[in-house]
Parts: sequence; C-alpha cells; structure tokens
Amino acid sequence: MHGALFVAKTGLSAQDTQLKVISNNLANVSTVGFKKDRAVFEDLLYQVQRQPGADSSEGTQLPTGLQLGNGVRVVGTQKLFQTGEMQVSEEPFDVAINGRGFFQVTMPSGELGYTRNGQFHVNADNELVTTEGYLVEPAITLPAEVQTFTVGVDGTVTAVVAGSATPVQLAQLEIADFVNPAGLQAIGQNLFIETAASGAPQIAVPGEAGTGILRQGMLEGSNVNSVEELVNMITTQRAYEINSKVISTADEMLSYVSQQL
Repeated sequence: MHGALFVAKTGLSAQDTQLKVISNNLANVSTVGFKKDRAVFEDLLYQVQRQPGADSSEGTQLPTGLQLGNGVRVVGTQKLFQTGEMQVSEEPFDVAINGRGFFQVTMPSGELGYTRNGQFHVNADNELVTTEGYLVEPAITLPAEVQTFTVGVDGTVTAVVAGSATPVQLAQLEIADFVNPAGLQAIGQNLFIETAASGAPQIAVPGEAGTGILRQGMLEGSNVNSVEELVNMITTQRAYEINSKVISTADEMLSYVSQQL
C-alpha cells in the first residue's frame, strides 16, 4: 500500500480535530468567562533509511541522510487565558475579575471548582451561588431584607439592610491563582479543577499577589475572537483539502501502475 495514503490520513484526522476545537471556540463565543483552546500538533516517528552523519566512505560522511516522516497528530489542547472583554451589566450580583485568578465554588461532590464566570445569584437560603446553584467559597449569606449589596475591588462584601443606614460587612471574597492555569482541567459549566500540572491553588485577597481586582456590575466575556477563528477555520479547510488531494494523487499513481505494468 502506498505510504502517502497513511500519511495523508493522519493529516485528515488532525485537521478534523482542529476543526472541532475551532467549532467549540465559536460555539462558546457568548459564554461568560470562557477561555478558548488551541490544538497542539506534533509530527510522528520518522523512518531513518540513511543516518545523517553516517560514513559514506572512509573520511566522508552523509551530510543529511534520508528520513521519511509518518504524518502528524494532535497531542493536546492548550487553554489560553487572556482576559476577555469586560461587559457592563449593572447587575449587583455580577462580578468580574480584572487580572489573574479564579472564583472558588463548592461543587456537589464537596470538591472545589474554579471559574472566571462571576454571574452569581441568590438561592432560597439567601446564599450567593453560581447559575448551577453551587455555593461561592467562602460562603456568603445575605441578611434578610437586604437593600444594597456591594462587592469592593478588594473582595470586601457589605450590605445595607432595611432600617439601618450603616453597611454591614458580610464576608471577604477570595480568589485563587495557579502557577500554570493552562494545566487546569475543564469540566464544563464554566468550571475548572486543579490537576498535578496546574499546581495547588494559591488563595489571596483580590488585589494582592497579582491576582487581580474585582469589578461589581461587570462580567468578563469570552476571549474568543470570531474573526481569528474564522481565519483558522479557512486555513484548516485548506489543509484538509490538500491532504485529501494527496490521497487522490496517490490513488491515481497506484491506478497508473496497475494499468501500465
């Protein structure tokens, strides 16, 4: 069988995966706090038929050799954590992080999840929760008859209740930072969990240790650039077409040999 067929097949498979990554980015262009991915490619093993530097005769060496590659594969996807566009919502429970860092939420398993989505709500127990109903960590419970709810840039949470003009400090929001955020595992629902690659979370008060400050009444949009993704989609399509052309050419060569010999 013609080796080019298998090499082109790896190219088709890799470009197909690339298109899936692009489609996921575009599908989440309106997802609050979404971080786009990019596919990471690597070439496959080589068949070394003439070793570079081997002796070609006494006192002479092969300057290049003969190495035939076996194609390409996608070895990973990398999360890109550039900050998305800030959107003013004026909603009191919307909070954006201007800088590095993640909000912490308690998932149903008891494990901590991390998110850039600060679109919070209040549940039936007056607790601050995510859209999925997961508690924000550290837990924040609003008093009854709360009139105003304020989150400072340093994470200080205060509220004014009916019958009192004096704000009451409720809690201190903390955010987590990671040495390698690209090593976090995305689990959907705008959440990440730590892994050995990300390292342990470093908890800090907003504004300290470069973790970023908080902005109430704002949300961080997706960091997906639609134009960039469309250009990537076109180049992926062209690469796919070229690889399919290789298969067609190899098939024509095989057909020519079988008919002429």
